[in-house]
Amino acid sequence: MQFVHDTLAQRVRFASGAAAEGLAAEVAALGARRVMVIAGASEEKPAERITAGLPVAHRHHEVVMHVPVEVADRARAAAVERDVDALVSVGGGSTTGLAKAVALTTGLPIIAVPTTYAGSEATAVWGMTENSVKTTGSDPKVLPRTIVYDAALTLTLPVELSVASGLNALAHCVDSLWAPRADPVNQALAIEGAWALGVGLPLVAAEPDALEGREKALYGAYLSAAAFASAGSGLHHKICHVLGGMFNLPHAQTHAVVLPYVLAFNAPGVPGAEQRLAAALDAPSASEGLARLCERLRAPRSLRDLGMPADGIADAAQAVVAAAPAGNPRPVTLDAITDLVRSAWEGTDAP
Repeated sequence: MQFVHDTLAQRVRFASGAAAEGLAAEVAALGARRVMVIAGASEEKPAERITAGLPVAHRHHEVVMHVPVEVADRARAAAVERDVDALVSVGGGSTTGLAKAVALTTGLPIIAVPTTYAGSEATAVWGMTENSVKTTGSDPKVLPRTIVYDAALTLTLPVELSVASGLNALAHCVDSLWAPRADPVNQALAIEGAWALGVGLPLVAAEPDALEGREKALYGAYLSAAAFASAGSGLHHKICHVLGGMFNLPHAQTHAVVLPYVLAFNAPGVPGAEQRLAAALDAPSASEGLARLCERLRAPRSLRDLGMPADGIADAAQAVVAAAPAGNPRPVTLDAITDLVRSAWEGTDAP
């Protein structure tokens, strides 16, 4: 056994119902005196509640999916104008992504309070969209200093969005099995994360007002993101970044739709990891376990239903092949990716 594993320096606080106390402690530890709170309109009230005791200099509510460059520029300008010294993001992946865009140019520290299972809070990856092209990169400046996890904040997340967001987290687990820097440590995190999500998400769907499923899903989402942060972006995420940027598709739902097809495509190339994933999902094969989970959760099934045009398949496939990471378990050919994207667009059963 031989590998190189990077562990990102980050503090994690996990306690249901304790976001306000956790935030206060972390802001005090930073010595921050002028905090910028980033929260979209849907998170405005909970954000105000849990940040009420903080030295808030500005509340920023313009949060847009895929972080358009012009939106990032306005948030950066607001941070500079208010002379803020720390960022607190309260929300999902788009909110965390906007905080990262501000940190990328200002170097301001981030304390992230996730309200979905997106996982962006545990990675040093940033992403912004301009002219229908989503560009991503990695920089230590954008890694939140602390994550404050409070499962109680996810209780108001509708089941449909919880399912899509949770499957997005599961995609981090799956992609980590074959990503460019996959190693035994992040694979172990990914398998445990897949188990937690496989148990937690059905509980969320069955009892959305109960904390047990929400806590397991949030725990799994963190593990999935920690694995992904180390392993890097594999084929699945390259596909979804292309589709999201090119057609402005909803982020989590796109991941949920595409995942079964990428898993079926790559699983034969990683038989050992596939068997461990199958065991985590309590199924004879990983693809069968994922199919059962998606059916149980009534997950979104097709890119067509998300608004992707049929005439975009060819252009998307070409862009995916150009962006595909080296070392994928199976050759990434134009014909193979065209078939994969077309199947995902149609919503046909994955092989």
